[in-house]
Amino acid sequence: CGFICIFFCEAPCIACFYMKCGIAGGIEICITFPTEYVKTQLQLDEKANPPKYKGIVDCVKQTVNGHGVRGLYRGLSSLLYGSIPKAAVRFGVFEFLSNKMRDEKGRLDSTRGLFCGLGAGVAEAVLIVCPMETVKVKFIHDQTSANPKYKGFFHGVREIIRVEGLKGTYQGLTATVLKQGSNQAIRFYVMTSLRNWYKGDDPNKAINPLITGLFGAVAGAASVFGNTPLDVVKTRMQGLEAHKYKSTLDCAMKIMKHEGPKAFYKGTVPRLGRVCMDVAIVFIIYEEVVKVLNIVWKTD
Repeated sequence: CGFICIFFCEAPCIACFYMKCGIAGGIEICITFPTEYVKTQLQLDEKANPPKYKGIVDCVKQTVNGHGVRGLYRGLSSLLYGSIPKAAVRFGVFEFLSNKMRDEKGRLDSTRGLFCGLGAGVAEAVLIVCPMETVKVKFIHDQTSANPKYKGFFHGVREIIRVEGLKGTYQGLTATVLKQGSNQAIRFYVMTSLRNWYKGDDPNKAINPLITGLFGAVAGAASVFGNTPLDVVKTRMQGLEAHKYKSTLDCAMKIMKHEGPKAFYKGTVPRLGRVCMDVAIVFIIYEEVVKVLNIVWKTD
């Protein structure tokens, strides 16, 4: 598949589908990554230290003053490299599970959508997201060190594996599985519910891409408010000081003890901006390409 095929072919193949999802996600990541960077820094910033940042604006100011605008893109490469395989696993597993769980009319209710999303989230967490997020968090955390040790993506990955072994890229696996599983469960539940509500009694009713994008943004917002506490724990478990925690539960208990319940919602605002755009864009691509695939490859 060439570049032209990816965007303009009338009969896209499966590879095109995943490439489109990955490229759409990659473009969105490049645009919104500074919000991801700020979110991660705020989540790593512990109140007991005392906190290094006074808020979102202060975090941006300190980063730009110390590292220039490029500092806001520290860790971007790990998300870019993982965008296509993550889309492939997420939507591939969801399609597989949803095709098994649809009723005789081909309809997927919201409860089944939730379980399909849960399965997709767990699969992407184990196969793609955990190592990708671990590298991203370590890169961002490394920038706050007096002497940063990672010179780039490949150098950083080599150093992590050399010092900590392959398991070093799988820090916080339990928290990541919980976070991604609940992430996709919430998103697909909301999307399935809104899609079914919009179509009513007509399962063949077309949905405008803008409506799909709006539904996606709502689903993204729901997942942010629903599982940011898990995201905070995951970030701490993947940071350079993860050795302080004995387990995911121990991490959560120490956050509650030393920083209070508000700490579980650190980084909510910047995460909200990125996730809403991310989910809206990817669901638009997903829905539109699936429409074409269903026409091109009709199955019994």
